[in-house]
Amino acid sequence: MDRKGSFLHSYRFSVLLIAAIAIGSVIGALLKSNAAVLKPLGDIFLNLLFTIVIPLVFFAISSTVAQMTDMKRLGKIMGWMVLIFVVTGVIAAVVMIIGVKFYPPAEGIHIAFNQPVQTEKVDIGAQIVHTLTVTDFMELFSKQNMFALILFAFLIGLATSAVGARGKPFAQFLVAGNEVMTKAIGYVMLYAPIGLGAYFAYLVGVFGPQLLGSYVRVIALYYPLALAYFFIGFSFYAWLAGGVQGIRLLWSNIFPAAVTAWGTGSGLATLPVNLEAAKKIGIPEDVREVVVNIGASVHSDGSSLAAVVKIALLFGIFGMPFSGGQTLVSVVAVALLCGTVISGIPSGGMLGELLIITLFGFPIEAMPIITMVGTLIDPPATMVNVVGDNVSGMLVARAMNGPKWMTAGSRS
Repeated sequence: MDRKGSFLHSYRFSVLLIAAIAIGSVIGALLKSNAAVLKPLGDIFLNLLFTIVIPLVFFAISSTVAQMTDMKRLGKIMGWMVLIFVVTGVIAAVVMIIGVKFYPPAEGIHIAFNQPVQTEKVDIGAQIVHTLTVTDFMELFSKQNMFALILFAFLIGLATSAVGARGKPFAQFLVAGNEVMTKAIGYVMLYAPIGLGAYFAYLVGVFGPQLLGSYVRVIALYYPLALAYFFIGFSFYAWLAGGVQGIRLLWSNIFPAAVTAWGTGSGLATLPVNLEAAKKIGIPEDVREVVVNIGASVHSDGSSLAAVVKIALLFGIFGMPFSGGQTLVSVVAVALLCGTVISGIPSGGMLGELLIITLFGFPIEAMPIITMVGTLIDPPATMVNVVGDNVSGMLVARAMNGPKWMTAGSRS
């Protein structure tokens, strides 16, 4: 009886979300294109999450940094975070390279282009400036400039901490703002079953025929490998972080974030739910507020997997050999680069796709080919992106606090 009660307590919201999604999918299959009438109900949920994510990220990061008196610890968190982000991104890219070697996504696909088009090269320097900064204060309050907002919040928190006692009232304001935003997220999530159910009805009803079209081979490769990475890879990372207890904590708390990511196709929209999951897992507050928030913009294992599929598809279509050490190292590097520019908005990754086209010299006609790929594989890619941030937080917590990190967290 106790086990049954514990199971229901841990999974009741996940079960409710899955049931809502299943019902929405059935409705979409029955209504087909008419299911588009339900999309506004899903858009309301998505818009509410997008509206609240900007102040949430600002208050979460700035309040955490403002309260940190040990700047050495903050530096270590950042160092471990970068290392883990890079390592997991490389592993994801290598996994998909092995997959496309055994199951080439372009096999049997023949597309003839009349004239190759000279593509405009991406200005990497300008892109870095645009990613890190904005030209006006008001531009910070846009989900398209999330990394600039993260840096600004980090700077404000650092300045508040440096001021000391004189900055204490402002630090208290930041802490209170974080608590208010967290409470507001709880209210928004009450609408999640309706919003996600309606959104899935729309996706299945309107886009179902496309999912069974010419990209079946890509889907047949990406979905199983992404799910294998999700269940096997993340279980392994959780075991590294906390042994069997780490695995149990991950899978008993992560499904609300996972299904929200799958349904919305947005890492930023899922961020509030993911932060709550990190809290329940027991990731220390300073670690989760830094790693999960920053990871939502700059860490994308699912996007690394997706980039390799897109590159391999274009290599096959244009008759280029997907082999050789230099080529494969370039593929991994581009996959990592794509994983750092994905913006977190639904069906995002347009810039990553442009980078693939330009850096490998493909004609611009190749753009819509991989844009469709990105759309079709967006749900599992986003889910892997989101949960990967949480698992990375577990690994950083293990590196920072040792094997007893779970008892130092603040599970609720």
